[in-house]
Amino acid sequence: MEYGLLGAKLGHSYSPRIHRVFGDYDYQLYPVTEEELRGLLRRRDFRGLNVTIPYKQTVLPYCDEISDTVRLIGSANTLINREGKIYADNTDLPGFLTMLRWAGISLRGKKTVILGSGGTSLTAQAACRQENARETVVVSRSGPVTYETLTRDHADAEVIINATPVGMYPNNLQSPVDLSAFPHLTGVADVIYNPARTALILDAEERGLPHTDGLHMLVAQAWHAARLFLNAEIPEKKLAQAYRAVRWDTLNLILIGMPGCGKSTLGKQTAQALGRQFVDLDAEIEKTAGPIPDIFARQGEAAFRDLESQVIRQFGKESGLVIATGGGAILRRENVRALRQNGVVAWIQRPIEYLSRKGRPLSTDDGALRRMAETRTPLYQAAADFTVCNTGTRGAAVHILREGFYEAAGS
Repeated sequence: MEYGLLGAKLGHSYSPRIHRVFGDYDYQLYPVTEEELRGLLRRRDFRGLNVTIPYKQTVLPYCDEISDTVRLIGSANTLINREGKIYADNTDLPGFLTMLRWAGISLRGKKTVILGSGGTSLTAQAACRQENARETVVVSRSGPVTYETLTRDHADAEVIINATPVGMYPNNLQSPVDLSAFPHLTGVADVIYNPARTALILDAEERGLPHTDGLHMLVAQAWHAARLFLNAEIPEKKLAQAYRAVRWDTLNLILIGMPGCGKSTLGKQTAQALGRQFVDLDAEIEKTAGPIPDIFARQGEAAFRDLESQVIRQFGKESGLVIATGGGAILRRENVRALRQNGVVAWIQRPIEYLSRKGRPLSTDDGALRRMAETRTPLYQAAADFTVCNTGTRGAAVHILREGFYEAAGS
């Protein structure tokens, strides 16, 4: 065993992908029981390990030396074998502080609310002490400050940090608090990294607040750990490279635009170019409910929109897809949020006279299409990360889609 990650249930971890960016060393996942963990630590046949829940405290009795950060937080996430002796450190704290720095969020002199009281909360509390936050408020279901008393007593919070799993996959689009109750906010951080944008982050984004997702912390703590593993400096530019590598793999590419603008055709070709699965949301609706014109005729537009919202919720939480939406997908705010939570959104533009009308119940004539475009254009514009004009060759449009996705996903 050279390097790797220890935990009880690791599932699909991004850590090996991240560590490949930082150095040419073997990094594997090691899901172990507590008994297996103890045996591994006694044998000491490893060079360096990261440790995740539930073993960050379990490993401490087996360590010969612990860092000041471990003493401060009370847990370790990095173990180094130094000639048979185990040195324990915790890179979550410097990773957390690096995440805040990237986002331009300062704790200094700020009243900071930390949601949750578990292990990640302890890291956030240590960060508040180190950065001289003016006041730190820890919120939990049974603590002195609860979610029921938070908005009453602490509406003057300036920074909110979510250190709970609320909003994490598969329970997407849930939020632990309503940001509208905190008018003095200057920053929002969420340690969750799947989805890329939790409901909390989407709310912060809509309010124009500095914000950060948990992938920044995951990448930064891995960077600090890799430097300990190798006992060498690693250029900080590698941080952005590792972040992009994971985001490119996990974010969806979402195509929006008027009915008949070419979303499905371009989506299929772009998915092939990216080596991804393609999902046509209208086709998914038809699999269970029948042809869309029949749905409109039998049940009306409102019933169709409900079906559309259902499939958007289903596929919007997934990762690594190319998704073509129906033309009216952006009519509901909930749909846009469900698509943006894990996606880069591309608006496909095409002149009205070139739009296909076959099988499209609302595309009856030029007048209807122009009225539709007038209503929907501001919504497409607000939802999109970038725009593709579909008036040239398909190959040219696919190239723009690929380049636009990579640029937006890596920012």
